[in-house]
Amino acid sequence: MKLKNMLLVVKDIERSKKFYKGLFGLEVIADFDGNVVLTEGLVLQDEAIWKSFIEREISHRGHNAELYFEESEMDELLKKLENWPEPIEYVNPIMEHSWGQRVVRIYDPDGHMIEIGEPMEAVKRRLEK
Repeated sequence: MKLKNMLLVVKDIERSKKFYKGLFGLEVIADFDGNVVLTEGLVLQDEAIWKSFIEREISHRGHNAELYFEESEMDELLKKLENWPEPIEYVNPIMEHSWGQRVVRIYDPDGHMIEIGEPMEAVKRRLEK
């Protein structure tokens, strides 16, 4: 067995596509009218479609999972977040862990938590300077 995708339920597919392309560089692989497959295994599904499948209410902002991305140019990323056309809501501002890795946590437009951290190779290079 192989894990293929991670699916996020979203209220506005177009807004979410712009968010994930603009900030993370993810590209659309397939668009099936309310179901969008992006690179890196991320799938976006329209909230109304998901609700019809599971026949239950949908709750947003579950603080029990996150998407994790790595970015070696953290200072550039922070500028990109500051200049994003919509306000970015932070879970945590930039912080540095005891092992030297800098991370920031944000919410996507639908309240899904995202952590962006430096790859450990970049941390090592930065700390060796």
